[in-house]
Amino acid sequence: MTRRKTHGLQRNTAVPLSSETHIHQSCLPDRAACARPDQENNEDRMKVYLIGAGPGDPGLLTIKGKDILEKADVVVYDYLANDALLGYARPDAERIYVGKVAGNHALPQDGINRLIIEKAKEGKTVARLKGGDPYIFGRGGEEAEELLDAGVPFEEVPGISSTIAGPAYAGIPLTHRNFSSSVTLITGHENPDKPGSVHNWKALAASANTLVFVMGMKNLPDIARNLIEAGLSPDTPAALVHWGTTAKHRSLAATLGTLHEEGVRQGFTNPSVIIVGKVVTLRDRLNWFEQKPLLGRSVVVTRAREQASGLAAQLADLGAEVIQFPTIDIKPLEDYSGVDAAVRSLGAYDWLIFTSANGVKCFWERLEAQGLDARALYGLRVAAIGPATAQAVRDHGIAPDFVPEAYIAESVAEGLIQLGMDGKKILLPRAREAREVLPEELRKAGAQVDVLPVYETVPAAARRDEVLQRLEAGTLDAVTFGSSSTVDNFFAQIPADTIRHQPEGKRVKFASIGPVTTRTLAKYGFACDIQPDDFTIPALVKALAAYYEKQGA
Repeated sequence: MTRRKTHGLQRNTAVPLSSETHIHQSCLPDRAACARPDQENNEDRMKVYLIGAGPGDPGLLTIKGKDILEKADVVVYDYLANDALLGYARPDAERIYVGKVAGNHALPQDGINRLIIEKAKEGKTVARLKGGDPYIFGRGGEEAEELLDAGVPFEEVPGISSTIAGPAYAGIPLTHRNFSSSVTLITGHENPDKPGSVHNWKALAASANTLVFVMGMKNLPDIARNLIEAGLSPDTPAALVHWGTTAKHRSLAATLGTLHEEGVRQGFTNPSVIIVGKVVTLRDRLNWFEQKPLLGRSVVVTRAREQASGLAAQLADLGAEVIQFPTIDIKPLEDYSGVDAAVRSLGAYDWLIFTSANGVKCFWERLEAQGLDARALYGLRVAAIGPATAQAVRDHGIAPDFVPEAYIAESVAEGLIQLGMDGKKILLPRAREAREVLPEELRKAGAQVDVLPVYETVPAAARRDEVLQRLEAGTLDAVTFGSSSTVDNFFAQIPADTIRHQPEGKRVKFASIGPVTTRTLAKYGFACDIQPDDFTIPALVKALAAYYEKQGA
């Protein structure tokens, strides 16, 4: 039997520190006024954090903001705060939407103020998540004053403002020693209760530096007119940045005199930042973000939640709007007695073959449940099908003995057979429902194969209505499939006729990880539009990018 080296066998076990409840010395046991420990803990937890969520790119949330979201009892969030940030919150945290869009407020400002105060006084830690920076046109200062008056402790956690980040992603530095030595941030919609204009238009026009107006699309004609009348040339470079830093990001450069007309022609609306000044001339040279190949493309990811993060992150890094629509969920087995028995008998096997990272995860959980670790695999040869599976094995200190060049069952079986399977005893941990090609081919080669279900996949339906609505509206570009089961479960939830009835120019494209998945897609009457030569997730992402680069913006 082949002897193998195992790595990282010594495990460090974190020992939780004991927590102590401190009671003030002045409190005597017989005094009614003595606070109970749970009461004191409530008081200790009562706090509101005014957190800047940043401009939209979830990667621009600060580390401190993320840390607070992870411990908060309640998350109160705005329209402009990226939904992806809610994933940092505890699963049991209360999530409350208080978004405000022009003419449609989920909750008025005084209601928001009361809400965060009430939640804090329940003895809870409240994360008040606000788009951009709370203190830059975000009414964070008003909320802080209300908290102070109510006796609720608070902290402000600054965020990256859209006034800075949006132009930066569009290639417009707000200051540049050749063009501008200062920048002025200005609200684009003044308080209607204030008499007259609070802006000194002559001073703004005479500054000869960068002007940035926020939420000013409705008033853009007036802004331009006031600046021109105050002496600023109509030929002054000016730009719009819409939904800066997000997958919806786009920008245009014009002049102060033509910006409104061009913005209307190209359909610009709020939220948009208006930039006026010579720095706008740098946009054509420095516009890095809009070069991303999937910017503006909306892509549905159908993988299970446990698998989706890597694919979603790669797509988002290329600029895509990612809609996570897991069509399958990974579900533990009701009875693991068979798995546990196999784990205790590992010494009887020659090969351990993993076909998915989920299989590795679920198998290792049962291994550890038996009080075992990587040393239990001593003498076994290990095969891992695909780079993600191989990495999952390596994460447990095992270097796979075999990783095939191609990742479909037929090719895997061929590669293993070449290593000599006759008379070998093989354990195959996998999903309960899976293709039988691999075990059947290995048995034909003389191997004894024990198929070991360690998890099962079940249909999921999260965000079904959103995906269906967007398909009907023609606002989805592509759907990705990483397995045949994702195809089957997708069409179990989304009627195929919904896609067949789409206009040809707006029909969603299908991206399949490989030929087996493509054949399943054909079963529903659809051709695969995008399929990589290498049947891996990174290759699928590259194929998507190449397809849309070829198609053009």
